[in-house]
Amino acid sequence: MAEVAVTPSEFHLVFFDAGRIAAIAGDVADRVGLRPDAEVRIDVDERVRMGRVTVTSLDPITVAVEGGAFEDARRPRRFAERATANVLGRTLLRVRDRLDPHFGAAPADEDLTLAQQVAWSAYLEGRCDRLGLPTQQQRWRYHFRNRHGFSDAADGAFDRLWAADGLTWADLEALCAESAAAAARAALRS
Repeated sequence: MAEVAVTPSEFHLVFFDAGRIAAIAGDVADRVGLRPDAEVRIDVDERVRMGRVTVTSLDPITVAVEGGAFEDARRPRRFAERATANVLGRTLLRVRDRLDPHFGAAPADEDLTLAQQVAWSAYLEGRCDRLGLPTQQQRWRYHFRNRHGFSDAADGAFDRLWAADGLTWADLEALCAESAAAAARAALRS
């Protein structure tokens, strides 16, 4: 199992448990296939109720989390195990992709277009689903449609991403280009 460290070790503004976060992160790291000797650091900013999650390093794997990402949407300041498993599943699979030479060199997260971000997330979420991690297919389909068009072509692209395994960055780029071309053709017909 990956070695996981969570900071802070004690929370004062939210009702989170660092040990529980570490246990979930360890389970998720194993499920997504990170090396057993991987070092994972999770830095939670409990002062921020937003939900941004950023990978700040790949060696050691360091994830900066705004507290809202692990929070129960219906109970402010309370820990949500499902949300935590989902966020960490998507995040650690993206790390695994970035560390996999077969996947190829994806741009830095801040250089991805919104369409690329959403396509990659749909691919990640489909894999999370097959790994038994919590996800919401309809939510991600809607996000995908917002960036790739509300069309049969976009839905087909989403379905391929959701069911895929072993894609490369080039495959994701090609799918984004295909979706953009289909959206442009639809716009010309309107």
